[in-house]
Amino acid sequence: MNAQVLVDCQVATLVPQPDNPLGLVRDAAVVWAGETLRWVGPRAELPAEWAQAPRVEAAGAWVTPGLIDCHTHLVWGGSRAEEFRLRLHGASYEDIARAGGGIVSTVKATRAASPASLQAAALNRLDALLAEGVTTVEIKSGYGLDLATEAKCLRVARALSQARAVTVNTTFLGAHALPPEFAGQADAYIDAVVAMLPELHAEGLVDAVDVFCERIGFSLAQTERVFAAAQALGLPVKLHAEQLSDSGGAALAARYQALSCDHLEWLSEDGARAMAKAGTVAVLLPGAFYFIRETRVPPIEWLRAHGVPMALSTDCNPGSSPCTSLLLMLSMGCTLFRLTPEEALAGVTRHAAQALGHRDRGVLQAGARADLALWAIDHPSDLCYAFGQRPCLRTLYGGAWRDNPTRSL
Repeated sequence: MNAQVLVDCQVATLVPQPDNPLGLVRDAAVVWAGETLRWVGPRAELPAEWAQAPRVEAAGAWVTPGLIDCHTHLVWGGSRAEEFRLRLHGASYEDIARAGGGIVSTVKATRAASPASLQAAALNRLDALLAEGVTTVEIKSGYGLDLATEAKCLRVARALSQARAVTVNTTFLGAHALPPEFAGQADAYIDAVVAMLPELHAEGLVDAVDVFCERIGFSLAQTERVFAAAQALGLPVKLHAEQLSDSGGAALAARYQALSCDHLEWLSEDGARAMAKAGTVAVLLPGAFYFIRETRVPPIEWLRAHGVPMALSTDCNPGSSPCTSLLLMLSMGCTLFRLTPEEALAGVTRHAAQALGHRDRGVLQAGARADLALWAIDHPSDLCYAFGQRPCLRTLYGGAWRDNPTRSL
């Protein structure tokens, strides 16, 4: 397999080193063959075996791993703009949900939508992410809440990776809310969710299983039933945890070796300790924090103190984070949550990969997948500093160039 070499570039490998947390390499070269990186380092040290390989000039651009959006709900029908207006008139997120709005209103629209209309809308959202150098995205279900619609949404999510050059991880979030037909019957609905899971898994539609464990979601006991069903099928779990209250969900998820716990504004220090012990990633979602005007910031100091990896994601969804900019999340993660730029950048690369169970991406080193992004910036910290811009020049996905239609080298 013929190798290619990217030269005249500056590289942020995201492989941390002492006094160099982003793993920066100036005047670098990057070698790949097929879908795999073969070598990354100073151009002056390029091994002789690749000295004559075809070269691609980067014209001084910065290079990072392809970005990873590790928590989205990209597939949905309808709009929740009216709820945005209601919140501005004083209604809370919980008030709207309890009155039959919120997730349930999106469920009604999603059930009525055709697969083609769902895919067209999701592609628009996905394309916005791809224009910012995203090469891997997780997409959760959870707007069907019945077998037919959950399957429909997961099939659409799978189809997106055929329509675009991107890796899509699908997560079954059947336990997202209580559908109207199960009003007052949460345990019976969990029975239905547990029954859906083997069928969806048998069709190859599920990479992981998630639950919304919260006052307006599902209890610890109900969450554990879903986790046990996932575990029986060999599927990893994730959790929407401690967003509106400290339910103890993070500790439960850690007992099941969860890939991630997400939101975490109300996380306790004991929960942080449990996550650290289990290797569970904290996925921080500043878009939702901003949009629903939360005031309690996730306990970043506890996460740091106990060595919990921190990822950042858009949480792209219709009700609490209608955002399709992972770069904006870098800025919000720093300004709202006081992450350092180094932490934020690790959060959309190395730690985001860990949150999805990927070991082959999120860093630039020999043996990793050849997913990378080229940027017209002066330093990687600019991706956190300057918001509202799209400086991505070009993206390499699995060793093949995927041009940003608005920019070119």
